[in-house]
This record gives sequence, structure tokens and C-alpha cells, in this order.
Amino acid sequence: MEKLFLDIETLPAGEESHSTLEFLRAKKNKNKEEDFEQYLLKTSFDGAFGRILCIGYAIDDNPVEILYIQDNEKAMLEKFWEIAREADLFIGHNVMDFDLRFIYQRSIINKVKPTKELIFARYRNNPIYDTAKEWSKWSNTYIGLERLALALGIPSPKEEIDGAQVYEFYKKGKIKEILDYCKKDVETAREVYKRLTFS
Repeated sequence: MEKLFLDIETLPAGEESHSTLEFLRAKKNKNKEEDFEQYLLKTSFDGAFGRILCIGYAIDDNPVEILYIQDNEKAMLEKFWEIAREADLFIGHNVMDFDLRFIYQRSIINKVKPTKELIFARYRNNPIYDTAKEWSKWSNTYIGLERLALALGIPSPKEEIDGAQVYEFYKKGKIKEILDYCKKDVETAREVYKRLTFS
């Protein structure tokens, strides 16, 4: 059974979406309590308008690889789905509620047909094994990857950067640091998976 470990790093919507987002913000935010910059930053978590900067992945025990194609999200997604074609189990931390959903949504936006039709059914760990869900045994609690890793004696992947800083690093041109961070998250998720499955 081929296991695909993964993690993504995302960015807010690009300039081509700003006028649409201004329109949506004005409709939602009649009192203008939230400025556009705050509204824009939230799109990093929204597959309708946010963008994938990179996808980190590892197959089984192979080294972690990074998919990063500057300013070409579509080509990156095509490459990801080609890699995912042979995978039987998709593994990561919070991948069910974030990473894989975001990848699917961005694939639809970019007209990239997935090579796998993943079932996002809850209370199961196949074909998606979400380490956050498996740790909590599907309760309504959530534990971050760093906290869980440290509890298990696994080094933190977030010593130099964490997810909240990705956009700041991106604006400063620190792409390599983001890609390295994404790799560490994949490696950490793989170690957490091995601990949770006693493998």
C-alpha cells in the first residue's frame, strides 16, 4: 500500500481577485469594521480565492519532496495529481479539514481534474489518515502539529517559522525558508503517523 504524506503552504488571493473580494467584503461588511487587508489575509484559508504556494510530499519512507512552480498553481496541481495517482493512503495533520480540501477546491478553480476521488467521510482513517483526528479520536478538540510532536518527543518543525508567518516571509522573498518549513511539516507528520500507528 503506497502512503502519501503531504502538507501545503497557502497565500492570500492574488491581485486578479481583489476587485471581486472588495465587492464581497462590501456586501458582508456594511459597517466597514474589517479593512481590506484583514479580509484579504483570511483568504489564505479559503480555497475559493486563496492560492497554494507549495505542496510538500513524501511517498512511504522516501525523502520529502517539494512541488513549487512560481506563479503557476495549475501546473503544480497537475504534477501533484500525477504523483497522487498511485497513492492508496493520504496522510497528514489536519489534511481532511484543510490541506486536501484546499487542493480539491483549487483543482476545481484551475480546471485540473483529480486523478483520485477521495472520500472525506468522517470517523475513518482510509483513504485519508488525518493525524489530528486520529489523536483526538474524532472528538471536537484540536491539537496542533507542533504540540502533538513535542508531546511525542519529536522535534518541533516550527522553530524558525510557523504557518502564520508564511505570507510575511513570502512578501520578503524568503521562499526557500517557506519550502524548508513545509518539508519539515511533512517529515514531522510522518513521524507522528508512525507513533500513532505503532509502526
